[in-house]
Amino acid sequence: MSYLEWAESQLAEIELLTSMFPTREELEITDQLALAELRDFVEGSASTDCPPPSRPHFLIKQKLDTASMERTDVILSCTYPSEYPSVFPEITLRCAYLSRAQQTQLQTDLNAYLIGNCLGEVCVLSAVEWVKDNLQLFINKSLSAAPTPKKESSSPRPQETFSRLWIYSHHIYNKTKRKNILEWSKELGLSGFSMPGKPGIVCVEGLHSACEEFWSRVKVLTWKKIMIRHREDFPLDGQCGDNRTVESIDSRRKFTGFEEAMFDPHGNRGNHMDLGQLYQFLNEKGCCEIFQMYFGIEGR
Repeated sequence: MSYLEWAESQLAEIELLTSMFPTREELEITDQLALAELRDFVEGSASTDCPPPSRPHFLIKQKLDTASMERTDVILSCTYPSEYPSVFPEITLRCAYLSRAQQTQLQTDLNAYLIGNCLGEVCVLSAVEWVKDNLQLFINKSLSAAPTPKKESSSPRPQETFSRLWIYSHHIYNKTKRKNILEWSKELGLSGFSMPGKPGIVCVEGLHSACEEFWSRVKVLTWKKIMIRHREDFPLDGQCGDNRTVESIDSRRKFTGFEEAMFDPHGNRGNHMDLGQLYQFLNEKGCCEIFQMYFGIEGR
């Protein structure tokens, strides 16, 4: 298929979804400019044969009835790659009733269903219907598998650990992913940085449990390649929640807050960073040895 045929399928699906979910409370197009560019491209108004750089992103919001709870909100966040439907869209599930681990498992099951049944076809509506059909079954399975609560023990809580994860991705372009990385790191109290482009680099540091939660959210998104290149773990003084632990965490941090770091973007799409500037940045933070772990060469 050509980019034009892919774009025609995308626009047709959005129009179908708009007719089925006519209100903003059901379907929210988060980037109207991207939708307008897609329509111009399909209608021939655009002066290029290349697909528009902005990708349509929208939220489908459903209120579902389940036997074990009152009506609950489920949100599907959807982004179209240029080659959709020949490749899968980026679909992320959010349901406040479920824990993060349960949402991760539900996301995994949904992805498996789409891979097995919808390859090469528009599939967002199929994803919505699958969630409607399977949410209650998933909740029942989660409840039946939950361990019997144990009485609280008077034994001391396990010692907390400070972790630092160095994550490598083939590339980080998508605006939604970049936004998620920034928001999740702030939500989880993590410091560090992310470098978009090709390759993409993310460093997060903070409590071990928070770093693992961040990784569990990021890795289930659609990536060409993503991995933890290196990790560092340090035992902390005191118990979790103690002032001594907070002080110990802060003393271990190499970064203040979390930021998206850009290093003189260049290239045709502005997606390559100056690795020399990246090395200087890491050197200033006292972690220049990571550069060789990422790229196999010594920085300078």
